[in-house]
Amino acid sequence: MFSLENKAAFITGGASGIGLGVAKAFLELGAKVVIGDISDGAEIAGSIGTHYVRVDVSDESSVVKALQAASDVLNVKLDVVVLNAGVGDVGPKIENTGQALIESLTKINQWGVLYGLKNAPAHMNDGGSILSTASMAAFINIPGAGVYSAGKRAITSMTEMAALELGSRGIRVNAICPGYTATALGSGDEGRKLCEAMTALGRVADVDDMVGAYVFLASDASRYITGQSFKVDGGWSCGLTEQMLARLTGSSSAPS
Repeated sequence: MFSLENKAAFITGGASGIGLGVAKAFLELGAKVVIGDISDGAEIAGSIGTHYVRVDVSDESSVVKALQAASDVLNVKLDVVVLNAGVGDVGPKIENTGQALIESLTKINQWGVLYGLKNAPAHMNDGGSILSTASMAAFINIPGAGVYSAGKRAITSMTEMAALELGSRGIRVNAICPGYTATALGSGDEGRKLCEAMTALGRVADVDDMVGAYVFLASDASRYITGQSFKVDGGWSCGLTEQMLARLTGSSSAPS
């Protein structure tokens, strides 16, 4: 049920972090994989036994060329497209956010997914799966992440719309919303401290904690799931943790 045997997959942002972890997991389960990235991923692709194409997701023509190149190198239409590329630039509050940062975050995180949703179906088999990487920032706001959060929340909306529009072809569209994850784009010690206090599991995620959701949604095990945004957050969204209550009130249970 969870096999990806002979499925053809293309993963943006696949040269590092979650994208690379997903690529490795897909390969282990029998998929044929092409990773796309703006950074040179040829050496990484070779080391895991797959292919690399360059893609700048903020440029629609680059996305179109990369999708075609991925299909060409595998000599088949694609079954799975993972729109994972993104940047994590946060910090300024909305009133202090410069135009360059607004444009960069929006073009990469929001438009990059939009271009993928727009153009991937033409290169896919019916019955395929499109997955986008959103974020828990789509649901939980932290001051200083306004533009980032807006782009990630837009992904959840586009996921629902694309699911409606592609359902007639049996193409499922879903999003994964990671919490803080220990990658190069993660927030280091600050993110770790937040996760220790705010998540039910009391720890930051690693890449292996994320890949199972992508495998599930790419496989036939999820064949009746579409238009959903899955929170992979260690229980961050459940509410106040015992750890946080103890810090705030001195007790790990609700005030009486």
